[in-house]
Amino acid sequence: MSTIPRAIATESGSLLHRVKNAFGAAFFLLIQHSPKLLELYRNEKTWTLFRVAMGCTGAALVILPLTLWNGYFTALFGLTLFVVSILLPPAELESATDRKARELGAQTVVSGGEVQIGNTLSAEVQFFISSSHTWAMNKTFDPVVVIPTADISSLRVESSWGNWVLRVRWADRKEDFVFKGIFAERFARLAEESLRQANLAARSGAAKTRAARA
Repeated sequence: MSTIPRAIATESGSLLHRVKNAFGAAFFLLIQHSPKLLELYRNEKTWTLFRVAMGCTGAALVILPLTLWNGYFTALFGLTLFVVSILLPPAELESATDRKARELGAQTVVSGGEVQIGNTLSAEVQFFISSSHTWAMNKTFDPVVVIPTADISSLRVESSWGNWVLRVRWADRKEDFVFKGIFAERFARLAEESLRQANLAARSGAAKTRAARA
């Protein structure tokens, strides 16, 4: 029995998965810097209407008469809108990540890439950042690394073998967080900037506390 069809199906599925992941990463970056879009995303009815309207508009543009001089461009734009409306994730009112952040008192949650566990295993983590601690937590919200935010002494992003590495030092410890994929550098620098701002705020708060006590 030939296994070629199965191999083709597997490759196509892998390609579709990569496209969805890339689109999801781009969408994440967009809502990180668009508070109004994030507010829309958290409203289930409004977000659903937005997706339906985008899909209907795209479909309408696709079926417009192609006799117009710019008809092909209109159809291509409409097809893009229709596909995007399908790829957009459903509204998220409150995720498990939101609940965990509230429980920890974390003001910021960003991707932490992958961190090594032991000698061979690695886990994808998210940074839950507060003024007191930064937790690198895995998918089941178990802390893999816990960093006192005010104790961070060094943050550096470097390129390494096609990936991007965020190197974090605090007290007498250090940890490397590896980011992979087409948005690796962007995620690594976003994490670096988030940690840097939290570290500065934590040190400033500690200095004010010492001054008040004096």
